[in-house]
Amino acid sequence: MKLDTIRAAEARLLLSTYERNPLLFERGEGVHLLDEKGERYLDLLSGIGVNALGHGHPAIEEAIARQSRALIHTSNLYFHEGQAELALRLTERTGMDRVFFANTGTEACEAAMKVARAHAGLLRSEGRQIGTRFLALEQSFHGRTYGSVSATYKAKYREPFGPVVPGVEFVRFNDVADLRAKFSNEACAILVESIQGEGGIRPLSQEFFDAARELTECTGALLIVDEIQAGMGRTGKWCGYQHYGVQPDITTLAKPLAGGIPLGAMLCTEEVARAIHPGMHGTTFGGGPLACAVAIAVIDTIEREGLLAHVVEVGDYFQQGLHSLAKKHDAIVDVRGKGLMLAAELDSADLAKLTVQEMSKRKVLINCTSDTVLRFLPPFILQKEHVDQAIAALDEIFTEHANGTAVGNTSEVANRVGGQVRG
Repeated sequence: MKLDTIRAAEARLLLSTYERNPLLFERGEGVHLLDEKGERYLDLLSGIGVNALGHGHPAIEEAIARQSRALIHTSNLYFHEGQAELALRLTERTGMDRVFFANTGTEACEAAMKVARAHAGLLRSEGRQIGTRFLALEQSFHGRTYGSVSATYKAKYREPFGPVVPGVEFVRFNDVADLRAKFSNEACAILVESIQGEGGIRPLSQEFFDAARELTECTGALLIVDEIQAGMGRTGKWCGYQHYGVQPDITTLAKPLAGGIPLGAMLCTEEVARAIHPGMHGTTFGGGPLACAVAIAVIDTIEREGLLAHVVEVGDYFQQGLHSLAKKHDAIVDVRGKGLMLAAELDSADLAKLTVQEMSKRKVLINCTSDTVLRFLPPFILQKEHVDQAIAALDEIFTEHANGTAVGNTSEVANRVGGQVRG
């Protein structure tokens, strides 16, 4: 009844932006969410890649309690202890020099694009020939503010709000020839994700990444790498680009940065930072004391508990399980990703949608992106027994689908699979 009441209230009061799943969660424990009835769901989505340490982690709870008692907000007109301490941790782990704190990923991308154009303007004032265009990739997703949505590929995100910001051209994904053909000194930046998230968990090729770095270095344009979904340890390194040995000029972080408290960051080199001075850009809430304290706790916990190595180990185990399923079920046409940023692409959008629903009935939460791609973004604390639970549920769904079984009668299976693992 509580869910029905809330749904009815939201239908009257909220702007319609999300098609919500009919679940009402009241609390979380580790890798599980508990609904209004106390039913436990294995969370393999972690708030779309946000809850890196799972739910109710004591390090996050302690940081929130301690900082909320001391200071929550001052604005960026004054100093507090958290920003420099967090910035030092981030620059040391990313290879960058300076940080701008925001609230969200899209704000971090917006800042990156503004800084890129400001930097190009600085170079022009110094006699360089460089334009204002951006090259982004097909299937990209960088956010929903006007700048970041203009560099987001799918028309459904851009066209309802047109005209969007001009000066963005899209390059075919991993097509080096197309990149070289479209790049010129009219470009101020190439904007990529090391692994496309909303685009279907698609890693950049080494060849494409190397070419993007080479081209930008020739003209003074910037290489911007969006790490909002792949960053902060999700792939087993602090940033996805670290798998390639390519260092960008700008990178953006958000999702797991503060373990569920809104926080984003744009990081850049000292050279890029020359283009920004006080008054050019800013934020009221970004980098506040509470968010910084929690982000520091998240980073320290990831290192103290050895979670980067754990992400690699459990991620490899998860990917092996998905590959085993692909050998058994023709409906799986591809498995890809790194660490705990994984995908299984299916041969049917209808089957992908059905699979998400059936996994939910079995008390396992995943989602579908790019119509046919099952996406897995679990907390970094996931264990192999949780992976086994998910693989068993997927195996059962695909077997029933292949046999033409009605996949709807699953209450007994849901109770059995959902109750396998506690903790």
